[in-house]
Amino acid sequence: MRDSLRPFTRLALALDPHKICDMNSAKQAAAAAKFRAMHQSGCFVIPNPWDIGTAIYLQRLGFKALATTSAGFAFSRGQRDGGVPRDEMLAHIREIVGGTALPVNADFQSGYADEPEGVAANVRLCLATGVAGLSIEDSTGQADPPLYQKELAVARIRAARSAIDASKTGVLLTGRCEAWLVGDPNPLHTALERLAAYSEAGADCLYAPGVRNPDEIAQIVKTVAPNPVNVLVSGFNHQLSLSQLADLGVRRISVGSGLALVAWGAFLRAAQDIKTNGTFNLLANNAASAGLNELFQEKS
Repeated sequence: MRDSLRPFTRLALALDPHKICDMNSAKQAAAAAKFRAMHQSGCFVIPNPWDIGTAIYLQRLGFKALATTSAGFAFSRGQRDGGVPRDEMLAHIREIVGGTALPVNADFQSGYADEPEGVAANVRLCLATGVAGLSIEDSTGQADPPLYQKELAVARIRAARSAIDASKTGVLLTGRCEAWLVGDPNPLHTALERLAAYSEAGADCLYAPGVRNPDEIAQIVKTVAPNPVNVLVSGFNHQLSLSQLADLGVRRISVGSGLALVAWGAFLRAAQDIKTNGTFNLLANNAASAGLNELFQEKS
């Protein structure tokens, strides 16, 4: 019995946890450095997978970085956006990071805490997943008030910044203002004021999801320059193009839950057609299972 365990004992000794931790830290630092460099010039698209399969396909398609989508993942779990508990979201982020060689930015919502100390503690947990970047938003998730009071929102960004700096990972911090998404009466004014403050508090990249007017996008870019700006493109502003946004000075374009909603749209239409009409015509547009088998063959 004792002899039979010797190979496993030698393996356990060889797998020094400190060395493994150092290797993981080096990998994360390299991914973060690569991700940070992508924001220095030009404009790139960072698409949002909602599971391992979609992450693998986006990598194979040639995208250079990925971002999680809180809404896309929540819908896949039968939850509303914001309804996924912190630990389940952390497990999802870790799975996406582990399933791709690309830098991954985590949609970490509001940091799963109200006070700065709680945000910092949760950011440390998010950093442990191996992400190259993460975002913190200022939405409270409540109807009144829909946004954290400005000074508290700034303190929350500062706390996230401090947690990242202490980790020495170089992870990129995105500060988000949710003014458009919560129906702020003057979203541009609120976003400009807050994003400038988030930049001062240490956010590397600034983001106001919901903006669609090119002139307003240009004002955001000018206000926080030279910091890079992320713009969300989805159904509501799909007419915007990569070249147009690049000309406006945008550095990064994400699609949020857009790809997940495309998939949901096709599913809903096909399912409703089957139920209502008893016809299966929409199944003719399916992805080929042979192609997907080939795509995922290396994961088997």
